[in-house]
Order: sequence, then C-alpha cells, then structure tokens
Amino acid sequence: MSVLLAYAHSAPGAAAAAFAVEEARRRDAELIVFPLDGSTPEASELDYPRTRVELPAERSRDAADELVEAAARLGVELIVVGMRRRSPAGKVLLGSDAQRIILDAPVPVTSVRVH
Repeated sequence: MSVLLAYAHSAPGAAAAAFAVEEARRRDAELIVFPLDGSTPEASELDYPRTRVELPAERSRDAADELVEAAARLGVELIVVGMRRRSPAGKVLLGSDAQRIILDAPVPVTSVRVH
C-alpha cells in the first residue's frame, strides 16, 4: 500500500506534504513523493521513514499527466495534492494541475488547501 504526494514547492505543497505523511502513518503505507515542479520537500517536512521520490519519466511532458500515469503504474491507493484558491478568470485561462489530477486519477484524490 502506498500514498502518492503530488508535491510543488509552495504553501499548498507543504500542507499537502504534512497531510500525506499523516495519512501514510495512519495507513501504515509507503509515501511516494512525485515532484510536480522539480523540487522535493525538505527532510523536516517528511519526517517519515518509508518515503521515496518518484521522478517523472520525461521532464518534457506535462507533470499532471506524468503523475496520473505514475499512480496507475505504481498501484497507489491514494493521491494527495495541494490546492490554492484562484480567481474565476484564472481557472478558465490557466487550467490547474490539481484539478486535472483530481479529474483524471485512477484512484481517490485528497485535495488539501492552506487555511
């Protein structure tokens, strides 16, 4: 069993990392970190011994697509992703990695937002 963290270096990414660590502990599962933006969490953010990083196969591809494919390939049971609030225009014009992951994932997704 494993939990897949979709990580980006940001406040929502840090919140998602904290949630993913707790969820992995609760499930007694491996925590797999998938860096969406090429960065990985600080060791202090991931105080969990059963953690590993899964790098995208192709950096030229879209990170959200890579993550969804990795989730299926790795057989994870949950994806955790950080969310940030965006304006209605921003949602239409920019798209959202988190939204695409939620819609396309082959397993349940927990979205975490910063309060």
